[in-house]
Amino acid sequence: DVKTLEREQELEHVADWTQLAPMLSVHLRDVVFVIQSQRNSFHVRQAEKLRKDLLLQTQALQESPPVILLLHTLSDNEGDWSILPLLPNLSSQFGKNSSWIMFLEEDTRVKLQKLHEVLKKFDRRKEWFLGKPLHDEESTIIHHYAFSENPAAFEYPDFSAGWALSIPLVNRLTSKIEEEPLKSDFTIDLKHEVALYIWEDRKGPRLTGVPELCTIPEHNPRAQYCATTVSSRSPLCGQPVKSDNIFVAVKTCKKFHSDRVPVVKKTWGKQASLLEYYSDYADPSIPTINLGVPNTERGHCGKTFAILRRFLSNHVPNTDWLLIVDDDTLISLPRLQALLSCYDSSEPVCLGERYGYGLGQGGYSYITGGGGMVFSREAVVQLLASGCKCYSNDAPDDMVLGMCLNALRVPVTHSPLFHQARPEDYAKEFLAHQTPISFHKHWNIDPIAVFNKWLKDDKHTEGLQKNTKDEL
Repeated sequence: DVKTLEREQELEHVADWTQLAPMLSVHLRDVVFVIQSQRNSFHVRQAEKLRKDLLLQTQALQESPPVILLLHTLSDNEGDWSILPLLPNLSSQFGKNSSWIMFLEEDTRVKLQKLHEVLKKFDRRKEWFLGKPLHDEESTIIHHYAFSENPAAFEYPDFSAGWALSIPLVNRLTSKIEEEPLKSDFTIDLKHEVALYIWEDRKGPRLTGVPELCTIPEHNPRAQYCATTVSSRSPLCGQPVKSDNIFVAVKTCKKFHSDRVPVVKKTWGKQASLLEYYSDYADPSIPTINLGVPNTERGHCGKTFAILRRFLSNHVPNTDWLLIVDDDTLISLPRLQALLSCYDSSEPVCLGERYGYGLGQGGYSYITGGGGMVFSREAVVQLLASGCKCYSNDAPDDMVLGMCLNALRVPVTHSPLFHQARPEDYAKEFLAHQTPISFHKHWNIDPIAVFNKWLKDDKHTEGLQKNTKDEL
């Protein structure tokens, strides 16, 4: 009868499933963890700490340990941080014997057992792209105004929560990269660009949102349901760097003296102990300094190199750190002082928001100027001693510096707390777990209101001073 037939089919299905089960079940040893580490000594320590934590958890679970890789050690290719050039390497090493590549940021907190349970829910033989979804509220310059009709239509992962690719997807992407080399293009917002490459105009998988990949603080009561969490506190490693140990250089020009300079003075300029305005015109009422470099509509390379030379001269006090910003950059100096406590100024440090150019073809990384470029004295010494210089006064200063640093093998250090664009150009959920350090541009906003909302030292940062000692 029908019932018996249905029962037999059910049993057959169960039998098939039991044969399949061993193929589908995921052990921790089938997961390859890639920690998105950086070459700077502070970041290496942070990544090692996470690696150690994952191994301790594996031991407690009495499981065979997974492979845990630190991204900065995988090859000499500077472009590995942009992930796509790294996939062929991962595919050749792990494409046959592993199930998942799980990417983590250095400060992602992981509950290994929960994460393991999450990965078991997905058929590892299929193509999966897993993460915590972000989307744009409005089309934005940092995503080249993609999906302008409906910005919320495209989702991309918040890397802070961790994200994963199944091995079948890694293997197929590798074939695509090998057949059609990666474009020699700009890398601006990596998480968006990786998602676009995988989606491939509807040919590849979309991001699958995983609710257990979280960006709430680990001590939040809701975090008990999470496999990953983040630290939303700003890094602090001991005493913040004193404000008179940071020399601040603001690049301006005559046409912006009356509208942009007053914004600096009304907002963050008051926080600086040592600050100079560099312009094409010496205006004693500000005052601005003319470095003898004619103003250019774009690039400003000549002006920036003149600032680097002045920083090492007797004209300015001797400090460990140099911050170069545009006249339309908004920045929190107290938060920068806290962050710099984590870095060693005797090392060549170049810190800010990292972009890349031509990373698929070798290329180089650079700190994008609008978000603020921070240099240790040692980095400036090495840059100028190398003889590296501008090919023209209006060459893009940040990119020329990137080329120089690449030639010197000095790492460009990324901090997601610096922003090349305005707050509205970033996903709300992405900014929600940050204590941002900078934003850039006065376009279509009230810059003073933006500073007061996002960067002013209010209770947000007072708490930061108390809370962060235990963090690092």
